[in-house]
Order: sequence, then C-alpha cells, then structure tokens
Amino acid sequence: MKDSFVSFSIKKWSEDDRPREKLIAKGKSALTDAELAAILIGSGNREESAVDLSKRILASVNHDLNNLGKLSLKELMTFKGIGEAKAIAIMAALELGRRRKDSEQPILPKISCSSDVFQLMRPIIGDLEQEAFWVLYLNNANHVISKKQISLGGKTSTLVDTRIVFKHAIDLGAVAVILAHNHPSGTIKPSTADKRLTEKIKNGGEILEVKLLDHLIITENKYFSFADESLL
Repeated sequence: MKDSFVSFSIKKWSEDDRPREKLIAKGKSALTDAELAAILIGSGNREESAVDLSKRILASVNHDLNNLGKLSLKELMTFKGIGEAKAIAIMAALELGRRRKDSEQPILPKISCSSDVFQLMRPIIGDLEQEAFWVLYLNNANHVISKKQISLGGKTSTLVDTRIVFKHAIDLGAVAVILAHNHPSGTIKPSTADKRLTEKIKNGGEILEVKLLDHLIITENKYFSFADESLL
C-alpha cells in the first residue's frame, strides 16, 4: 500500500492562507517576508507548506534578507523542497531588489522660494529657442518628487493640456505643483494667456486638492514669479 501524499502547493490552501490572494486584497506591504518568499517558490514539501519552508530558510539566516541574498545556489538547494528552479527564482528576486535599491534616485531639493525653482529649471529651459512648459510635482514637505515637461511649442507660445498636468499629479500623489515655462524673447512679463492658464490651473487644483504654489517665467538670466508678485 502506497503512503498517502498531502500536497502543500499554494493552490491547495484555503483562500485565507494564500499569499497571492492576500497580496491582491491587501497589497504587497501586508505580506511577511516568508509569505513573499512562498509566492516565489510556489509549494513546499511533504512535511511543510511553502510559507513554513520559507520561514525555515529565513530563520537559517537570522531573518536577514541581506544574508539570504548571499546564499549560493547549492546552499539554497540544501533545503528540502528547494530545487534548482526555486533556488534560481529566489536568487533572481533578491538580485532585482538589490538593483532596485542601487538605482534609486535621491529626492530632489526642497523648494523654499522662487529662486530655488529658478536654479532648478534655468539649466533646462533658460536658453531654449522654443517655449517649453514644465511642472514640478511636490509632496507635503515641498520636496520635488518629479518634474515633467508638459508641452513644447514655438518661439512665442505653447499649448498646455491641464488634464495632463493633473493626471500626473494624481498618479504621483503630489499635493502641490509649481509651473515653469520660458520666454525665448527674453522678456519676463506674463502674457494674458499666461495669466489665464495660471488661473485655470489654480482653480482646477483647488477642486482636486492640489495646490498651485507658483508659476515662473524663466529666461537665461532672470525670472518672473507669480507668487512673489502676489498674482496667485
């Protein structure tokens, strides 16, 4: 008579115990390290589930992911239930995590005044021969989390789709924006169109709770700030 075999594949678990379903329902941050590892390996062995096996592997490195990343292919394969394919999956995931950390960009400087915006944007648009419209997206500490070119036009104007401005704000989770565009002519006096666009974005931001902090007109050596001139 053959011994009965109890499968510990994740597919056989109750829905409450499935880390994949937990990730979908609650988000990746809700999962433990062992549950994330269990998703990678998919199944355990005859005696333990994928989560229990992952817990044992993590315990062997004192629950230190950096130490886990140092394990060789052969060392990972010493754990019952971890074959070559699963060991490779673990190593690949940890290597991706390491590369992601290495590629992280430092947060851009905090904006405390219009001069900060000028110093940031002048090298980008100050000497352009075409009008370019950019938006700085800020968090609640006034740190720039992203800067994006919204449009590029001719020598005297550029069209701006305000929907794109706010779509990026929502996608980035920004709480404030600063507008910036250049005048190739060298004049920093805002046009009627500049004023209308500023008002339109300001009003749209109030509805979406994205505050317009400033709008700068930038040339190579000087700038005009709507906020400094009390035009917001």
